Amino acid sequence: MKKITILILIFILIGSSVVIAINFFSPNSAILSPLSKETPRPTPLTAYTFENLKQINFQKSPITLGTKIGEKENSVSQMFFFSVPEKVSGLINVPKKSGTYPIVVMFRGFAPQENYFSGIGTQPSAEVFVNAEFITLAPDFLGFGESASASGEAFENRFQTYTTSLSLLSSLQTLNDALEASYSGSVKADLSKIGIWGHSNGGQIALTTLEISGVNYPTVLWAPVTKSFPYSVLYYTDEADDQGKILRRLLAEFEKDYDTEKYSLTNYLSWIKAPIEIHQGTVDEEVPVWWSDEFVSNLKKENVDVKYFTYPGADHNLRPNGWNPAVSESLNFYKTKFEKL
Repeated sequence: MKKITILILIFILIGSSVVIAINFFSPNSAILSPLSKETPRPTPLTAYTFENLKQINFQKSPITLGTKIGEKENSVSQMFFFSVPEKVSGLINVPKKSGTYPIVVMFRGFAPQENYFSGIGTQPSAEVFVNAEFITLAPDFLGFGESASASGEAFENRFQTYTTSLSLLSSLQTLNDALEASYSGSVKADLSKIGIWGHSNGGQIALTTLEISGVNYPTVLWAPVTKSFPYSVLYYTDEADDQGKILRRLLAEFEKDYDTEKYSLTNYLSWIKAPIEIHQGTVDEEVPVWWSDEFVSNLKKENVDVKYFTYPGADHNLRPNGWNPAVSESLNFYKTKFEKL
């Protein structure tokens, strides 16, 4: 009996050893051995795909007004704040004369941290708009001005400009409470008349915001960045000190886990419901004129209401001969569209 028991134990041990060896050397060992299964990599940035952002009901946050930055004969410039839920600052321009005024939300292009100030990239046009009796708001975005810090993750940092912009649009419903607190009801915003303005990368932010929100706010774009993601980022890497080496490495890591097509505005043009006006200089080195030529053609294919102006010899800022006619036409565009509301 003892001999039989010993033989059985030997056979069991031999069998177990064979199974372990098969699991260890087999190319399908992950299937055979649950202990060898890899833990899936987390993909938090999936939350920022256009499809997922479109499902979010961005909650309004109370807008508050802060320190006065400047004052002119017909207008006041001061800081404003809202939350995303982190604090975001920006610059608002308000007419002095009592009345109810349309709103233009303004999105700036790229600005380096070292010489940043609230209103950079938007204030020259904003001063024209406020003198024409518009209220303008230009958010700083996270990491700029008096805003909270942005994400340390390179691509989330970029995507947060979308969520910030969408949160601001929702928060406009609280603007009259802020104006009441500062101007005792003498100045009000007409919440039925809201427009959007964007320059350069701010144009890309504006377009993304239009696609995700589906709002029909009249929108003016000056030299907008309109190429697909991530080409729209890679195009500018030669301006970095390392010629884009770090960014390309980060992008390679990003593409291991995410489908870049789901983060590209060029794939969602059919979502745009707003009328658009585009202004483009023909010698722009930051946004080549053919980008806008092609983009306008693509918008028309999607039956988007678009007007297009080019300025021979004008650069990225529509200088020297495009700025004045562009800002004048922009004003006319807003007034014409708002009159129909």
